[in-house]
Amino acid sequence: MRHSAILFSAVAISIAGSQAVPKPGADGKYTISSSGIKAQFIPYGATLTNLFVKDKADKDVDVVLGYDVVDYYAKDPGHPVYNSIPGRYVNRIGHGKYSIDNVTYHTELNDGNNTLHSGTNNWSYRTWNVTAATDTSITFSISDASNSSLNMLGRVEARVTYSVDNGSWSIKMDATSPERKTPLMLTQHTYFNLDAYRNPDTDKIWNHSLYLPYSKRYLEADDGALPTGNVLTAAPGSINDFASQPNFLLGHAKDQPGFSGNCGAGGACEGYNGYWPIENAPTDAVVATLASSFSGIKAELRTDQAGLVVYSCNWFDGTSALKKTQGLSDRHTVGRSSCVALEAQDWVDGINQ
Repeated sequence: MRHSAILFSAVAISIAGSQAVPKPGADGKYTISSSGIKAQFIPYGATLTNLFVKDKADKDVDVVLGYDVVDYYAKDPGHPVYNSIPGRYVNRIGHGKYSIDNVTYHTELNDGNNTLHSGTNNWSYRTWNVTAATDTSITFSISDASNSSLNMLGRVEARVTYSVDNGSWSIKMDATSPERKTPLMLTQHTYFNLDAYRNPDTDKIWNHSLYLPYSKRYLEADDGALPTGNVLTAAPGSINDFASQPNFLLGHAKDQPGFSGNCGAGGACEGYNGYWPIENAPTDAVVATLASSFSGIKAELRTDQAGLVVYSCNWFDGTSALKKTQGLSDRHTVGRSSCVALEAQDWVDGINQ
């Protein structure tokens, strides 16, 4: 069982049962809500489409990326994996191969020399089943056939339950392979902008603070974002340090040499696309805090996973539209470095390293 929970608050004030499953709303979305929070979902990818929380002015703010039209999640050729469940094995499989019981399997190369999220038929491209829904929770399930993603063998049964309660959004995932050994690693791939792109001074994510108090180390990676096997300690104040101070901005080291190529791609990837192990954290401790002084929104993450991927949306190019719940009169698209994905998961390429 994998479990994560994110508690949202306005920090400027402080800096399944047997019942029939209801149908979605007229917009094609399922809605769950509780005090201070409302979340909407679709079966395609078991995707979170909207997440409304209160800002410092007590207004509802939609803090995740997505599309207004439900059908476009399946049609967008760019497929940024908006707030969905990729799988059966998330992130990278190095050089598109892995071994189980001394047998080597070759997987689809869809990310340079590596496999990303199990290939181009991963679970974020699939329509899941809605198996339970209440006013405050919804459960999706998927039965993944053997070899539905190249050389991901053995049937897998998986489910995810999303629930909300008093400003908190919780995610519980489990998956089993009853027929044979197979790679399994899951995450929820949510993109955040806590300002909902309404900060008139900037649409960038660099004004958000990120605190990872139990993540003093990070994985060294090559130009393709594949870990080298080295776990490095971030020096205080350095580019990859989010542990030494609780108010470090995501852009705190933006002017330091190396920031423009910190996430690889021959220096073309600016910012972050790496993995920070969570080490020596007490049970149920807050392991990540993302906050914006503009909106006053703070998100606190608790998880039982081994670490956290931080991706600062380097590859968005301004062609993806914002939702009507976001942006300003002169701001309608998702620009480079204007969001951040926080992905609680096990070690990247852990099946090989």
